[in-house]
Amino acid sequence: MQAENKKNNIKTLSFGCRLNSLESEKIQNMLFGHINTAILVNTCAVTAEAERQSGQTVRKLARENPDAPIFITGCAATRNPGLFSNIPHTFVVANRDKLRLQAYMDAMASAPCHIENPKIAVFKNSDPKLSKQFVQVQNGCNHKCAYCITRALRGPAESFEYASIVADARAAVANGFNEIVLTGVDIASYARRDADGVILISDLCRRLLDDVPQIRRLRLSSMDPASPEILKIIDLMHQEPRMMPHMHLSMQSGSDSVLRAMRRRHTAADIRNLVARANGITFSWDIICGFPGETAELFAQTMQLVQETRPIRIHAFPFSPRPGTEAANMPNQIERAESKRRVKIIADAADAIRIEFMQSQIGKKVQILAEENNIARDPHDIAVKILGEPIAPRTICDVEITGYNADGLIGTYNH
Repeated sequence: MQAENKKNNIKTLSFGCRLNSLESEKIQNMLFGHINTAILVNTCAVTAEAERQSGQTVRKLARENPDAPIFITGCAATRNPGLFSNIPHTFVVANRDKLRLQAYMDAMASAPCHIENPKIAVFKNSDPKLSKQFVQVQNGCNHKCAYCITRALRGPAESFEYASIVADARAAVANGFNEIVLTGVDIASYARRDADGVILISDLCRRLLDDVPQIRRLRLSSMDPASPEILKIIDLMHQEPRMMPHMHLSMQSGSDSVLRAMRRRHTAADIRNLVARANGITFSWDIICGFPGETAELFAQTMQLVQETRPIRIHAFPFSPRPGTEAANMPNQIERAESKRRVKIIADAADAIRIEFMQSQIGKKVQILAEENNIARDPHDIAVKILGEPIAPRTICDVEITGYNADGLIGTYNH
């Protein structure tokens, strides 16, 4: 869950992915001048727990703010609008309408009673100060993974036109951001035709770096390992120092049997080939533990791939059956306790690999992007605690890595 910035009495709260937070900011700006005071909650339905938290939070906000209209959008609101229907002064806006101003105006107009003198009484979430700017390049997904409800809630893949993307990138650097992260639901599928032909995600990265030379660091959000574009991205990372040498893969499993059951399109051999080509590029993974039919032997195959390919970070979570997906009704469902046990096993292994990688960085000079309180991010997206004089947020500079702890690297900055 991430609290977003607050402007013009429109306060936003986003659950789940970074894309939700980015869209919340767009909605906030869109409502300015039309709705003066409101709370926007952008919900998530990727797991049952995320959906439950969304509902719990909206009920609490409604109790604490009886005079504020509350707009609820996002995947949980789209999948289960009834979860919010009995909460006072709330208005559900489905994903398909979340970036359409008239949907919010119509929701307010159709309310059974008008809110006089709207006021936000309690909103305790802090206002983050981001050091990097996220730029959305696409939305939706065309794949049919057996466990995923997002495709049904976000709709088919749509790639944004290059003109709007480059405009967002130029606005970001004009506002002082040195690092840009391209994001979306399935950015690996980006494909947009223009006068020069079809632009794919690797082409998009190259063009942005050429057309906006002020971008000093460019990253990508999660990538589908099945995409042939990944090899081109790896080549670009080797050729272009402004392309950060780290990639997050939506792996989900390292077992070919489980991947087939998930309706994924990559294999363990594909990942071995990517890593062999990477040469200095690091990876992080998403992994689902306890997918239906994942025996101890199949989970061991995932662990074997972890040890072979050495991802420096793994976001592991237990399988959550989502009604309306194929996986929810598959036989051989795994006990929740066993799924959580496997999460701990794989998370512990990833922590050990991360420590090994951090040890290899001691004594090196690395480029960092400063955040707040002398915490920064290195090119591999590892946190760096900087000792010495204060460094202004968004500053890019070199530091010497002198150690590490559980939170990340430790570095010294000498101006």
